[in-house]
Amino acid sequence: MATDNLKQKAATGMIWTAVQKYSTMAIGFISSIILARLLTPEDYGAIGMLAIFMSLAQVFIDAGFGSALIQKKNPTQADYSTVFYFNIVMSLLLYLALFFSAPAIANFYRMPILCKILRVQGLVLFIYAFNIIQLNQIRKSLEFKKLSIITIITTVVALIVTVTMAYTGCGVWSLVAQNLVAALIPCVYFWITTKWHPTKEYSWQSFKELFGFGSFMFLTHLFTTFSQRISGLLIGRWYDPGTMGFYSKASETSKQATLSISGVMIQTTYPLYASVQDDRERLINMVKRITSTLAYITVPILFVLILIAKPLFVLLFSEKWIPSVPYFQILCIGGLAGCLQSVNQQAIAAIGKSKVFFVWTIVKESVGIILQVGGLVIWGLWGLLAGKVLSSWFSYFVNITLVSKHIGYKNVRQLQDLAPIFIVAALSFAISYYLSGLLGLTLYVDALVKIAIFAVVYLAWSLFFKPESYTYALSIVKMYTSKRKMKKSNTEEI
Repeated sequence: MATDNLKQKAATGMIWTAVQKYSTMAIGFISSIILARLLTPEDYGAIGMLAIFMSLAQVFIDAGFGSALIQKKNPTQADYSTVFYFNIVMSLLLYLALFFSAPAIANFYRMPILCKILRVQGLVLFIYAFNIIQLNQIRKSLEFKKLSIITIITTVVALIVTVTMAYTGCGVWSLVAQNLVAALIPCVYFWITTKWHPTKEYSWQSFKELFGFGSFMFLTHLFTTFSQRISGLLIGRWYDPGTMGFYSKASETSKQATLSISGVMIQTTYPLYASVQDDRERLINMVKRITSTLAYITVPILFVLILIAKPLFVLLFSEKWIPSVPYFQILCIGGLAGCLQSVNQQAIAAIGKSKVFFVWTIVKESVGIILQVGGLVIWGLWGLLAGKVLSSWFSYFVNITLVSKHIGYKNVRQLQDLAPIFIVAALSFAISYYLSGLLGLTLYVDALVKIAIFAVVYLAWSLFFKPESYTYALSIVKMYTSKRKMKKSNTEEI
């Protein structure tokens, strides 16, 4: 009975998480379109320059304790209170560090206004620290409905505040306000609605026990965050705020495209892998099916986005954002690897190889940092972007090698399974680009023609040769529609 209840909670949680994910993504996308027309690339660049400092500070405040509390079966009041006070003290120390280093950071970027922006935006750290325990308790108890509702409400309110401030000429401060509002609303709501509040208990034993588990997660998140954010640090230092803004918009848009395509599938892979972890033959087959299906869907869509990037940016954000187009196209190439490496990475985590996962995360992120810094030094901005893409593909090849070694789905076999998809998508891209170029069409008509030609070539290959990836994707669609019909039939009978 308890197991059935847990399964029901998990299934409901996945549904509400999907609702939250796509609702907030849609609202955020609308927000991005509106703000891109009201704000300048320099405004986005200023926030992008500070992202690495804010992200690293949040990693230090959590220090892996959030994951440790979720992982521990029955955390005590002493555990929660100990972590709460640690979070508060760390947020104070880090805010003071940012406050007093703000002039040096502004001088580093040669942008004086960053001093004031960082000191105000740094207040998010306090709000974040007060909110961590309640947020982890909600996740641990699988109350995803509550989390989804408040997240959607917060996103809408933050959008209204930000757009109003941007419209009245507040510029970069509207983005600062967006971050503060997005942190404050959930914090107030959770403190009012959750039963837990800290007591005076502080236990060094709890601290040592939780940090023993959380330290690995902390170091992993620290390396990952630094590697992901270092491009913004380098671009902000060596280029003007406008260039940083164009890069930030391209990065944000490419991430939205990648996550909107692969988000739900990636979200559900871990529990699926874990459920069959002791049956290696089934696990191999599952990794193969999921990877092939994901590639069949994501590869052509990302190729199409690269193909129509210019009209897409003009339509959504206006012509002033055209310089973001080549950055977006390059980052989409890395996004192809990002989608595929996640499903392989989760397979390693599902079989309990946490130490292997940790060690290779450090290796991957270290190589990523070297590639980005080296690319910048040798070839400038384009070298940095190339290094970022190479880093994504390096991570993918590491992950499939680990899957090959520890699970048995050989890396060469996976590459062979995915090669036809990439070859046909690239061929569709080339044919579409060449034929549309002969017609000399206007910007938006040209984009529609490119999409049509690409779709015809790709679908013709699918229907004629019926590759396994196509049959996998089709079986998922059929399974979904049959369940819908069955549900509708049962409702009508009732």
